[in-house]
Amino acid sequence: MACLEGKFKEEQDACTLDGTVDLHGRPAIRAKSGRWVAGTIILLNQGLATLAFFGVGVNLVLFLTRVIGENNADAANSVSKWTGTVYIFSLVGAFLSDSYWGRYKTCAIFQGIFVIGLISLSLSSYLFLLKPGGCGDGKTPCGAHSSMEMGLFYLSIYLVALGNGGYQPTIVSFGADQFDEENPKEGLSKVSFFSYFYLALNLGSLFSNTILGYFEDEGMWALGFWVSAGSAFAALVLFLVGTPRYRHCKPSGNPLSRFCQVLVAAIKKWRFELPPNANLYSVDGKESSTNGNRRILHTHGFKFLDRAALISSRDFDDKNQGIHNPWTLCPVTQVEEVKCILRLLPIWLCTIIYSVVFTQMASLFVEQGAVMKTTVSGFRIPPASMSSFDILSVAVFIFLYRRILDPLVGRIKKSDAKGFTELQRMGVGLVIAVIAMVSAGIVECYRLKYARKDCPHCDGSSSLSIFWQIPQYAFIGASEVFMYVGQLEFFNAQTPDGLKSFGSALCMTSMSLGNYVSSLLVSIVMKISTEDHMPGWIPGNLNKGQLDRFFFLLAGLTTIDLVVYIGCAKWYKCIKLEGKFEERDEADDDFKV
Repeated sequence: MACLEGKFKEEQDACTLDGTVDLHGRPAIRAKSGRWVAGTIILLNQGLATLAFFGVGVNLVLFLTRVIGENNADAANSVSKWTGTVYIFSLVGAFLSDSYWGRYKTCAIFQGIFVIGLISLSLSSYLFLLKPGGCGDGKTPCGAHSSMEMGLFYLSIYLVALGNGGYQPTIVSFGADQFDEENPKEGLSKVSFFSYFYLALNLGSLFSNTILGYFEDEGMWALGFWVSAGSAFAALVLFLVGTPRYRHCKPSGNPLSRFCQVLVAAIKKWRFELPPNANLYSVDGKESSTNGNRRILHTHGFKFLDRAALISSRDFDDKNQGIHNPWTLCPVTQVEEVKCILRLLPIWLCTIIYSVVFTQMASLFVEQGAVMKTTVSGFRIPPASMSSFDILSVAVFIFLYRRILDPLVGRIKKSDAKGFTELQRMGVGLVIAVIAMVSAGIVECYRLKYARKDCPHCDGSSSLSIFWQIPQYAFIGASEVFMYVGQLEFFNAQTPDGLKSFGSALCMTSMSLGNYVSSLLVSIVMKISTEDHMPGWIPGNLNKGQLDRFFFLLAGLTTIDLVVYIGCAKWYKCIKLEGKFEERDEADDDFKV
């Protein structure tokens, strides 16, 4: 069955309208593909893969200190760099997905690499690193490691980084592909999918942060890593089982060459005068889009790029002869692709500081919790497991937002539109992130106040309960619902059809740069604060440090970032796609803060 012009209406209604195809390259039949059957498989896959990833990531800082032998500052930096690398690899996965492989093939290949990395990590830890047996529990030190053992360890964790990084931006775009936004009902389901996707991500990490976190904190690292490997393998099998049901978007070719063509063509015509109603090159039919993707309508920003689509006499002659040089003349849709990315960059840059705040959960929050009172009735609470309160907060606030807050704001606005726009939600996320850092700083002030006075040089020891960390984890979780879910929706909606994985990768790359900025910030703070033989803000013994000042510094930086973000959001203009967005010109204002 094919959705071609001239066919009966019922046949057209049976096919998707967004250009997606089935496994064999034929137009996807709505009733037999995609929707919540495929979406649910992808959500389960995401939950299992996240369990596997956080089974390594959530306690990596403790593994580095207890097993590898790094100090607190070095371990925090190592985790930030590794996590950052995970998200840098997301650009690799997005490029291959959008350009050549397609999303399905990219997901399958990188999940395979992910499984190999986890198996290698499990073997290297069991055979080489955890010697003598039972070490790594915080009491029994592990022995020295050879260069070969350390090389195998780092190879393993960076294979995990490559596999998970390449898979993550592609799977969220692939999941969104299962819903046709040109269909009103499926369009609403697509918006819901992003919230459920982030919820699945957090529920998958809940098991890692609690059960696996407990076993790893007790020194059973090999068991935790093997469970992660098994979960990743199950995720891969489940993903492959859903193959007949998936909808696919065809890869659209190398976007870098398309971007370069626009820039070169615009530069070549920089002397040309661009009249108000210029005759810009626009094509119809198959030539109008890349592999069936929808055309992007012309906008008035970045007018210097419009010269790339300006038809000169020579271009017109060549065009009539069927000759078209893409380096001198580009279609409007191709020019608008470049404009879309340029408009996204300021918003994207403003999300990096938030990721600096977010990454503290996996590093300094854990180190802060490790020097608080962690026992309740003789039971020791692993510091990393406190992030389960972040996960619970995410689940609660997703429900509150979708069921209560969003409808309430929509009624207050007295319009048929949704409540908060994506940009507004991201702004709210920044506000809550400031509150989270202030909360963490206040807790650290009180932790130092109740530190053991009889042993100022001891490595643990504050009588303040670790449960005082709950507010800062809960605030981070609430901010994620507004910031990261908003980001996923925003970058997916505001990128062209052929660059959806790139849009998801932008979200993940902001996390990556946030981790690197966090590492740089810790290094700068330690260099400045350790002058004159001072212990510094984040020393090995936090009882001698001033970690609260670092948290307050992050609160200040996030406040400045919020001010800049509001200005960028007010300037932003949304993409206009042929079809859905062509009839929604008034929606431009919905993206304002």
